[in-house]
Parts: sequence; structure tokens; C-alpha cells
Amino acid sequence: MRSDVARLRCGKTIPLLGMGTYCPHKDRDSTISAVHQAIKIGYRHFDTAKIYGSEEALGTALCQAISSGTVQREDIFVTSKLWSSDHHDPISALTQTLKTMGLEYLDNYLVHWPIKLKPGVSEPIPKEEEFEKDVGIEETWQGMERCLEMGLCKSIGVSNFSSKKIYDLLDFASVSPSVNQVEMHPLWRQSKLRKVCEANNIHVSGYSPLGGPGNRWGSTAVIEHPVIKSIALKHNATPAQVALRWGISKGASVIVKSFNGERMRENKRALDIKLDDQDLSFIDQLEEWKIMRGDFLVNQTTSPYKSIQQLWDDEI
Repeated sequence: MRSDVARLRCGKTIPLLGMGTYCPHKDRDSTISAVHQAIKIGYRHFDTAKIYGSEEALGTALCQAISSGTVQREDIFVTSKLWSSDHHDPISALTQTLKTMGLEYLDNYLVHWPIKLKPGVSEPIPKEEEFEKDVGIEETWQGMERCLEMGLCKSIGVSNFSSKKIYDLLDFASVSPSVNQVEMHPLWRQSKLRKVCEANNIHVSGYSPLGGPGNRWGSTAVIEHPVIKSIALKHNATPAQVALRWGISKGASVIVKSFNGERMRENKRALDIKLDDQDLSFIDQLEEWKIMRGDFLVNQTTSPYKSIQQLWDDEI
């Protein structure tokens, strides 16, 4: 098997370097242009979600590239996610996603969060009264399994699930999740969760692998860390490449978001870097912190994280 992919429990392979398409301004044209550029550079793994507002733009770019013969559909790995207000009907939600994207199937469909919102809620940071008290993840997962049976997707998984929530899901799942996508980087290494996922043959996919610089909840702390910079200097690499390579060295795929062509090329070159045992040891000794527990989200009066504090108490 190629060194730049991992094999999922369903038998599909997932490229270890993915392109995230979240765009805060939902700029359709720049998203389409960036995806075309990424395909030319060699990216084959693309990540979106209903709440990102980029499904249509990503689908348009992919369909254009496939129609022109630039790439074959079977060579592309596409992930989207079930938004929390659609838990009552994953089949309809995925059917709409496929219609929006112009695709016949997804390679990977994830439950975006282990929370349930009232139908129709479409804001990424809902109000307290918009949460459903009963998450009902068992019924949601049954719908996800039905999506798989119907051929609407090739694999199903979860996102932002803690170790405890993974175990809870495995207690009733007929089909175990292939993927758990969580925030993961050298300053939030997800050590416990990675062990749980590995023991249950669940692939970990890491978002914000550079610490989320440029996002309002993110930070440059990862790529500015002196240890990361020192390792980068040692390998004649960039701090971003070291951070990405660290995640890949842990068996995870990493979803990095950049619409800048040179940055895309730089990120792709992370696949060529080899970190040694000393590098990995230094990173494993770094003090951990968690972007998503920052003051921005926890202290916002409209933040969902007040209602789902148990996500963090479960040690995601």
C-alpha cells in the first residue's frame, strides 16, 4: 500500500493529506479555484460539511475536474458531515448533500457533533434553547448505517467524539465507525483518544493540524513554538510541515485548510519529511493546550460549548 494513504476498516483507502474547504465568507469562486489548484498539485482528499457552506462549490469543482478528465472520481476521497439539526433524518440530509454537490456518493459521511439541535437550526454557534435534551445518537447512527446500506456513502464515521462517546457508540452500533475526525496537533495530541480508536480500528483524522491560525478561535502557538521551529530547522523544513508530519507519523490523516497555492505545495511536501525518534519524543513532552476550550468559545453566552461541556469532561 502507498505510504501516503491509510486503509479504513471498510476497505477504502484515505489519503493522509486532505484539503479543508471551510470558508468563513462562503466565497464560492475562490473555493472552486482553490480546489482546482489543489487537484493539479496532487490533493485527492477533500473535506466539507453542510454547516461550512462549501458543499456546492467543492462539488462543482470536483465535477468539472472529473468531466474534463483531470481526475477520476474513484481517485478522489470526499468527506462531508451530518449537521446537528439533521439527526432525525440522516438519509434525507445526505441525499440533499449529494444533490448540492452533484455527486452520486460520498466516500465518507460523519456525524459532525455528538449533540442534537432542533430541526432547522443552521447557525454554527446555536442558542441554548436550540439544543435538544435527548441526543438520541442510537437512532442517528441507525440512519447513518442505512445511508451506507443504500450506497449513498462508502464509509460512515463520527467527528468530535470523545473516548467515552466512542465506547457508547460501539455498544449498539451494527457497523462501527471507520473514522473519528477531531482537532489534533502537537499541542493537543489526543493520546488517550488515539489509543482507543486504534484498539477499535477507527482511523483518526485531525483537523486544525497547525493549531487553526487565521480562525477566530485558533492560534499560531503551534507553528511559533520554539521546539517545532527547532525541529523544522534541523530538517530544512517549515514548522507547518513538521506539525503535519507529526500527525501523519501517528497514523492520522490531517486536514489542512489553505487556498494559497504555494502554501498548498508546502503542506504537501510534509509527506516527504521523516521525523526521528528524538523529534517525536520532544513533541510528546510539550505542554498541551486545547483551542476549542479557549475563552472565545467557553465564555460566549451563545456558545454551544456551555451545553456540551461534557464533550471536554469526557477527555476528547
